[in-house]
Amino acid sequence: MKFIISSNQLLKQLQILGGVINSSNTLPILDNFLFELNQDRLTITASDLDTSMSSSLSVESTDTGNIAVPARLLLDTLKTFPEQPLTFTAENNAIEISANNGKYSLAYLSGEEFPKAVHLKDPSKTVIMGDTLANAINATLFASGNDDLRPVMSGVFFQFSTEGLTFVATDAHKLVKYTRSDVTASGTAEFIMPKKALQILKGILQGSEEDINIEYNDTNAQFTFANTSLNCRLIEGKYPNYEAVIPKENPNVLTIHRETLLNSLRRVSIFSNKTTYQIRLKIAGAELNISAEDYDFSNKAEERLSCSYIGDDMQIGFNSRFLIEMLNNLGAEEVSLSMSMPNRAGIITPLDDVEEGEHITMLVMPVMLND
Repeated sequence: MKFIISSNQLLKQLQILGGVINSSNTLPILDNFLFELNQDRLTITASDLDTSMSSSLSVESTDTGNIAVPARLLLDTLKTFPEQPLTFTAENNAIEISANNGKYSLAYLSGEEFPKAVHLKDPSKTVIMGDTLANAINATLFASGNDDLRPVMSGVFFQFSTEGLTFVATDAHKLVKYTRSDVTASGTAEFIMPKKALQILKGILQGSEEDINIEYNDTNAQFTFANTSLNCRLIEGKYPNYEAVIPKENPNVLTIHRETLLNSLRRVSIFSNKTTYQIRLKIAGAELNISAEDYDFSNKAEERLSCSYIGDDMQIGFNSRFLIEMLNNLGAEEVSLSMSMPNRAGIITPLDDVEEGEHITMLVMPVMLND
């Protein structure tokens, strides 16, 4: 089989698909890209068994065939080329790449050995704009956990209904709930998306205005857009009842400039204990006092900020890393921190920079203050 393709066009697609391939695979065939040529269409697939991704490209060819090409070797070679047409010729168990000033030959495997992508039986379908899905992933993914003993928390929970879409992530210390009331599904569905597939999608879809077709059943989900399709196995298990941990009555509300609070937290947290990262918020009237102390090394810091506050005077402790992470993932100028009691979760919500139909709720668990 023989085809001609632009070096930059091929490299761009292979770099995206390369995100699927693991650094160490149990099956050697998974270290390869599957090339399937059908005359002037080349479909390239990468897989790690749980996630597989395919992209279709235009090429100059009249041939058909399929081969598995070593991914790392091909990527390393393509990265060195300036933009030019490349001719690929596969015969006698070797694929030859002809460039403007050289020829390169690498061994390939039979494409028949490559695992086939799962075909979804009787899937439900939802359509969402690329950038909207990327925003949902961006807002939630950082809050998902890494605990192998609780795999359901290592992904993002998708809840689709006729009233809107909800995306939730939590690691039991922090939680983010992102809802869209301007996008709806034809029916009700719930599934847990794995982290790896979402990281790949986030990178491709940011700023995209094209529609993404999402098909899903009990075991798999498939995302199709333009010339690309991503298929992944869903995380099995029941997601925790996140609504139960979100306090409904939060009469104490602090409103403050996000950047001012974030910078203050970054400075003060340098002086916190390196095990707990505990910081103390003391709120009275229109003043917020942020302090941290590391008793082991006699380090301490304190800052005063002006704010708007409605509620009782309060002292509450948080892990500063969680607060910084949450504020970093918001683009709002002003944020509110709503609280009920020092031993109940605090709720962070952006007060601006949200699209119509978009709602973000961030929850952070408090830590016990050592007085």
